[in-house]
Amino acid sequence: MIEAKTPKQRRKASKPAEIVKPMPGAELVKSVKRLQRQAPLLAFQGLSELSVRLRRLTGRDLIDLNRVMEVAQFVYKQQQLARRGADYEVDDFGFDPQWTESFLSVFTVLYRDYWRVETTGIENVPATGRALLVSNHAGVLPWDGTMIKTAVFAEHPHPRHVRALVSSQFMGMPMLSWFLRRTGQTVGHPDDTRRLLERDELVLVFPEGVRGTGKGFKDRYRLRRFGRGGFVATAIRSGAPIIPVSVVGSEEIYPMVADLAPVARFLGLPYFPITPTWPWLGPLGMIPLPSKWRIQFHTPIHVEGNPPEAADDNNLVMALSDQVRDTIQQGIYDNLKLRRGVFL
Repeated sequence: MIEAKTPKQRRKASKPAEIVKPMPGAELVKSVKRLQRQAPLLAFQGLSELSVRLRRLTGRDLIDLNRVMEVAQFVYKQQQLARRGADYEVDDFGFDPQWTESFLSVFTVLYRDYWRVETTGIENVPATGRALLVSNHAGVLPWDGTMIKTAVFAEHPHPRHVRALVSSQFMGMPMLSWFLRRTGQTVGHPDDTRRLLERDELVLVFPEGVRGTGKGFKDRYRLRRFGRGGFVATAIRSGAPIIPVSVVGSEEIYPMVADLAPVARFLGLPYFPITPTWPWLGPLGMIPLPSKWRIQFHTPIHVEGNPPEAADDNNLVMALSDQVRDTIQQGIYDNLKLRRGVFL
């Protein structure tokens, strides 16, 4: 049985619903969120208009919108990767291929536009299987390793990651060691080298080590000794061909005119460079100079035919080491002749 409503109850039921006013600041929050969503598009439109006006005034394209888009994509990619949380895989050495590839757009700008790298002999790098890349080393900071890695990924018809071996001194620096491991580098130890080669990786080694990056400007493009040929012994044991690599251009990015050894020892560094810009210009002095680069990948030196025990033959190892060194040195001389100038 339905109970009849009293007049008072009927008046309450017929009362219009109360309008709930938005919380103070709610519209502002919505506006900010809307602006955040539209900001990339608005910024790109603004740059496009600025580019058109500058072109009309100067007759040249002063803003490369393609590069702007690459930077925007890089930032967007970093935001996506940051949201992965712990849901990603790294190998035994801490290498994160997906994260590493997100930096390729930045390194490619340096490769193509800043240092204008010309690469030859990229076909000598195998599309599959193991190989040991052996290069000269210079430039205070290891930008040559980054450009070699970029060359193989940007120029090769079958892009591959290159795993560079790094001095233990650099791998002991907290933030730097984390970045190096995440991007595929590892300590330059024969055991680690052999493990990588046995996985059919491309491994990059600098036999000059820190003696190469720390040499003075007056000694530029003169190779240091390659030690006792440990890289050759590792290649023989792993059955990996050796590909000599000559790099021209890295010597001039930070022309080192002096080394403050006492300061280096105090800071635990292999050297403390003095250049025309560092430390005089502070952080700006760390910006590398835009020298013209050439990278040449030479014909592989095949050591796979040797039995593993041949790695213990010092005469053979040193002979092959000298052959690799001579090939790199001659390649440096040849490529220096092709340059019209340091910055041309």
